[in-house]
Amino acid sequence: MKIAIYPGSFDPITLGHLDIICRAADLFDKVYVCVMVNCEKSHPMFTPQQRLEQIRRSVAHLGNVEAELWSGLLADYAREKGASCLVKGLRSATDFDQEYQMAAINRGLWEQLETVFLPASPAYQHFSSTMAREMIRYGQPLERYVPEPVARELEKK
Repeated sequence: MKIAIYPGSFDPITLGHLDIICRAADLFDKVYVCVMVNCEKSHPMFTPQQRLEQIRRSVAHLGNVEAELWSGLLADYAREKGASCLVKGLRSATDFDQEYQMAAINRGLWEQLETVFLPASPAYQHFSSTMAREMIRYGQPLERYVPEPVARELEKK
């Protein structure tokens, strides 16, 4: 069984994230979406539990995808889940430089752990969770940026 992990802070999950999750679900037998705490992001909009629930609602239609919280090292989570691969989405060369470095670190922590890079689909290359948070703050329509269950939830607030 080929198991992959798609890690991130997902604050909030975007349509770009969901696109990568769906594509990974087609490539692997099991995909764990791992909600992590990014210490460099000092003012998250959503709590880790809120982000986890947003992801769970967004991937409910994917039978081989589960979402979980994790606060430790990603390599340890991968080992615990029996995963052989990390999946990372790339929007730009800047993303590649950062993710390539992280792939080397994770492989150094556990040499059986590979990283697969999936380029962002053209429709999603131009936005990020940071941009989605700005759209939320300014009350903009969200269905172009976040999955429908998340958009509906945020519009109620």
